[in-house]
Amino acid sequence: MTAGTREPSGWLLGALGTLVFLNVYAPQSLLPVLAREFGAGAAQVGGVIGATMLAMALASPLVGVLADALGRRRTVLWAFALLTVPALIAAHAPTLAALNAARFAQGLLIPGVMVALTSYIGEELPPASRARALTMYVTGTVLGGFLGRFLAGLIDARFGWHAAFWGLAGCAVAGFLLARRGLPPERAFRASRDPRAVLGSFRTHLHTPALLAACAVGFLILFTLVGTFNTLTLRLAAPPYGLDSAQTGAIFAVYLLGVVITPVAGPLLASRGPRFALLSAVGASTVGLLFTLAHPLPLIVAGVAAGACGVFLAQSAALAAVQRSVTQARSLASGLYHQSYYGGAAVASVVAGHVFEVGGWNGVVPVVVGSMVLAALVGVLGWKRT
Repeated sequence: MTAGTREPSGWLLGALGTLVFLNVYAPQSLLPVLAREFGAGAAQVGGVIGATMLAMALASPLVGVLADALGRRRTVLWAFALLTVPALIAAHAPTLAALNAARFAQGLLIPGVMVALTSYIGEELPPASRARALTMYVTGTVLGGFLGRFLAGLIDARFGWHAAFWGLAGCAVAGFLLARRGLPPERAFRASRDPRAVLGSFRTHLHTPALLAACAVGFLILFTLVGTFNTLTLRLAAPPYGLDSAQTGAIFAVYLLGVVITPVAGPLLASRGPRFALLSAVGASTVGLLFTLAHPLPLIVAGVAAGACGVFLAQSAALAAVQRSVTQARSLASGLYHQSYYGGAAVASVVAGHVFEVGGWNGVVPVVVGSMVLAALVGVLGWKRT
């Protein structure tokens, strides 16, 4: 961004991350209610979350191409504006299939904010501000991940599950208004609309080791997070803990630690680079996840908190590495990263479940710890020149 032009504040970027991420996990606290409403089993109603994650993985590279052609700011605005439509459709869904279709549509639009906004930060902000801006954005997504689950449950308790989706529509409107007012027009953006140029950029990205390493790191760290939390609730619901759904849901409050810890990554990334931040993150996650092998519940909660904070810090490092590794078609690069990132969630939801069925929690921990260690190895080898 040239001298004399204003930069978007870190708080604005964090707020936009919060508002878009409210959509991702909000229905998770509503699953028991939706199962009763539609007479569905656990596997069927789980599609309310799975449909969104699948759509996010599929859409991210395509949204990247679109943002490179139309502009990052414009893509963010349109994505927020259009997110109101599937939220309102979901609020009036007569069947579970209709609700899943609306959630799939939400998943197609959510990357319009995530992919374009991280590319906007990478291109429009000077290097001195970029790391802090990215960590503020990640902090917002962490807060949105928690608030989505928490607020949807509160709204349902008083007004019913339909009102929770009305709330998501309102959040989309708020995101549109904030982005329109707070994101300055782009100065460094140059449109890429030639299909041959897009294919050329795609080939270039596929031959950029640092970017491919960042994609692999993203896959592995979200694999760890989803694999951990998907199976942790099953462990704590079983003897000797016997926690009910409200108590196990409260475990997600450890996400709030990420709101405090993740901004610390800004100066860390700026001064030492993403490799150092990633290694620090993996160390924290590994120690924390090993703590969960203990039996006392406080140690389990503390271990999961450390593991989650490490994942959030690793996400900041990976996003910084994506923007450092490319100089053109940034949105496409960001889209490829997000495809890998949410692909890790999709794989973890299957693999971790099978591992838990066979080996219990003692089988899950080596898998998720191994995923984080592998992420560290990939980052150290792949980010040598970032």
